[in-house]
Amino acid sequence: MPIRFSPSGRWFLYVIAVIVMLFIIIAGGAGLIVNYQWLSSLGYGKIFFVRFFAELELGIPAFLIIFFLLYFYFNKIKRDYIRYTGDVMSPKETKRLNIFVLWGSALISAVMSIELASTMWQNFLNYLHSADFGYNDPIFNKDLSLYLFKLPFLNGVYNFLLFLIVILVVLTAIIYVLMYYSNATRFFRYSEENHAFRSIPNREIIMIAINQVAILGLVFFVLLSFGYYLKGFNLLNSPLGVVYGAGYTDIHVTLLFNRILIGLCIAAGIIFAVGGLRRNIRLTASGPLLVIAVVVVSYIASAVVQNFVVSPNEFNREKPYIKNNIEFTQLAYGVNNIKRISFGDVQDISDVDMNMNRNTIDNIRINDYRPVIQVYNQLQGIRMYYRFNDVDIDRYNIDGKPTEVFLSARELDKNRISDQARSWINMHLVYTHGYGVAVTPVNKVTPEGQPEFIVKDIPPKGSIQINRPEIYFGELTNDYVIVNTDAKEFDYPASSGEDNVYTEYSGKTGTKLGFFNRILYTLYTGDVRLLFSSDIGPESRILINRNIMDRAQRIAPFLMYDEDPYLVIDNGKLYWMLDAYTVSNNFPYSTTSVINGRQFNYIRNSVKVVIDAYDGSTDFYIYDSNDPVIKVYQSIFPSLFKPFEAMPEGLKEHIRYPQTLFDIQSVIYGTYHMDNEQVFYNKEDLWNIAKERYQEEVQDIESQYIYMALPDNSGEEEFIIMVPYTPATKNNMISWMAGYTDSETKKPILEIYEFPKNVHVYGPLEVEARIDEDAHLSQQITLWNQSGSSVIRGNTLVIPIDRSILYVEPLYISSSAENSIPEVKRIIVSDGSKIVMADTIQGALGQLIGNQQEATQPAAPEVSTDVIVQIRDAYNKAINALKEGNFTEFGRLMDELGKIINAK
Repeated sequence: MPIRFSPSGRWFLYVIAVIVMLFIIIAGGAGLIVNYQWLSSLGYGKIFFVRFFAELELGIPAFLIIFFLLYFYFNKIKRDYIRYTGDVMSPKETKRLNIFVLWGSALISAVMSIELASTMWQNFLNYLHSADFGYNDPIFNKDLSLYLFKLPFLNGVYNFLLFLIVILVVLTAIIYVLMYYSNATRFFRYSEENHAFRSIPNREIIMIAINQVAILGLVFFVLLSFGYYLKGFNLLNSPLGVVYGAGYTDIHVTLLFNRILIGLCIAAGIIFAVGGLRRNIRLTASGPLLVIAVVVVSYIASAVVQNFVVSPNEFNREKPYIKNNIEFTQLAYGVNNIKRISFGDVQDISDVDMNMNRNTIDNIRINDYRPVIQVYNQLQGIRMYYRFNDVDIDRYNIDGKPTEVFLSARELDKNRISDQARSWINMHLVYTHGYGVAVTPVNKVTPEGQPEFIVKDIPPKGSIQINRPEIYFGELTNDYVIVNTDAKEFDYPASSGEDNVYTEYSGKTGTKLGFFNRILYTLYTGDVRLLFSSDIGPESRILINRNIMDRAQRIAPFLMYDEDPYLVIDNGKLYWMLDAYTVSNNFPYSTTSVINGRQFNYIRNSVKVVIDAYDGSTDFYIYDSNDPVIKVYQSIFPSLFKPFEAMPEGLKEHIRYPQTLFDIQSVIYGTYHMDNEQVFYNKEDLWNIAKERYQEEVQDIESQYIYMALPDNSGEEEFIIMVPYTPATKNNMISWMAGYTDSETKKPILEIYEFPKNVHVYGPLEVEARIDEDAHLSQQITLWNQSGSSVIRGNTLVIPIDRSILYVEPLYISSSAENSIPEVKRIIVSDGSKIVMADTIQGALGQLIGNQQEATQPAAPEVSTDVIVQIRDAYNKAINALKEGNFTEFGRLMDELGKIINAK
């Protein structure tokens, strides 16, 4: 019988439904309006409508198709119910049931179409704007655009329709089974034996259900046929087998059976439908059983061919597919045109003209970023609520010389604000931004072993001018703030006294909080204080999405972003530069990489994102205009991207080869530099990233940015990122990779320098082992590791200078006391054969080379015998104090020694 509600019960349900719908509309509408306003404030309002109209263009047809399918389908079920229950329904009840069918179909259709549109809109646009890639796959001879732009959408639609059909089949089975066992559909027969009537289910209901399922089955098998057609193309991206992509068994067995199943599924669907309509269960079941049998046979055939045809002669069978894997992986990761250079015989370091390589030597890094971040927070944090989140590395002209530097933004960390000060006004209206940066050369330390600041303090002062030090947008800005209010906006702490300096935001981004917007953002944030605060006026602005990673992701979610945005100082202002990548996981015959759970087998650094740290303006510059994927995105979002030529020249000077991309390419190239199929198959020349020891743990050496002259670059320095390779089973260095942007064209360049195979070149781990084996050095390190202090060995840098190799490792000493500051105390330098340690890099090079005055440093003035005696006595006393663990006396004596040296 139909479910009936009392009038009061119906009104209660209506009220609940209306309240729920209003809440959904208001909450969802607020988010949409806020998002549009925010994008419009950045000049990207059109992007909102691109997605909006794409979702409508995809969602409305999907809704109409699904709705009419469900409406007529459920109407059929309704008629069957009325027919077999024999229930005579009043016009009012019939109308109510019709409304239930109508709105039920509409609700299900809306949910499914919204899900389809919200998840498939980007693939839908990629399909519509698809353009030729310029390469064809080696199996079907199709342009690669089919795999990158069209196949993802077709696969998505196929899976969606398959899910819809399966849901309908399940619903049909459940509804008719319930109808079959319902008392309303039974008829009664008199039993002579028991002299009573007994109820019997109406078996005709099962026959009608079979008819219903038969039609759905036909549609299902036709759809399954289309799926097997798509599977042929998807084979080229298979991760299974000897190679990535389709192998011998895939092409000669699996693909053949897929093509057989295309026709067989259509035949099975017809058999299934005919059998159902004729109520012939055997005929109905024969179609699906036939498909299942062929699928089972295909798996058996694949296993037989793989084990008895391919495995005994695997290389010869798989050779053409190995070639495909090598060629297309190199293409997908942009290492197909990498320049391979023979390094030649390794020179002795003493034969290198240090004056000709002065800029390289002057920029040898003796600081390690990991201890440096501790030093920044200890010495330049200024107040408890400031924090340096990350240390970036870049190059600037300091006093007319190119200088490699560390720099970091002094951001406001609201989690460090005291509990007493964590009021809503302070958190959102007063404490709104960080302030200034810290900058230190990578190659200099103070006499105490701490980084030498060339920009420091609040307000910032130093060798690089900063006129706009406020940081409203950064890596720690994770909440909204409201500016231009009646509350005083904290700028920075005053240098003396207890007063603070206050400011007023003058940027143009953000949304003004008129009456309507105050209501809107109250709904959006869920905080009513925003609506009732008397400090907020019509000229106040709310700044949202201030985290730079989140900001870029919300504007262009189809790009993958580098995990390490870096700060740039240009023309007195602070900017964040962020490398963005176009990626795909559908490139045929390419091996897969994973970053933060995201899989891809194609990547290009096609976009450079620039975000103003003060006003949040965000610009997307196309860096690789030859990338077919970015061409498609540019066609979809023409108002989003700017040409690289439009980037300010000052910012172009800070373009660098992105570390994330370089690390991916260096790992891929360690295997895919082998062009010969036989060598690749046997992994005869497999390269690994060289290893180093950091804090007693052996790990892959980190790729390092170095300002240096490449051996074949005519003495011109470049800001390169490099990493050394070792053979897979050994620790000697076999080659090294360098990535950089050409100083003139700004185009990315990758180069490989290979060492002669008949010469042993020490790897970083071998050099560290030799340091450990050096009696004098190990004794000194052991001594420093005692009496409440510990030694931190920094990154081992491998630096090619001309045709020689230099290894550099800084030593930090850190006290076990809380909040201690690591200090650089010694520099270890080696050329592989000789290892020396000194207080400075110049002193270490001078000892190592021997025949060049302190490695290009000016000759020291003559010192009298009396001064030498004073220096020696002070030094010996200081060493004795250190051995005894008397650090106070050691520090006093070192200060005394410094005064003697500086005075003379």
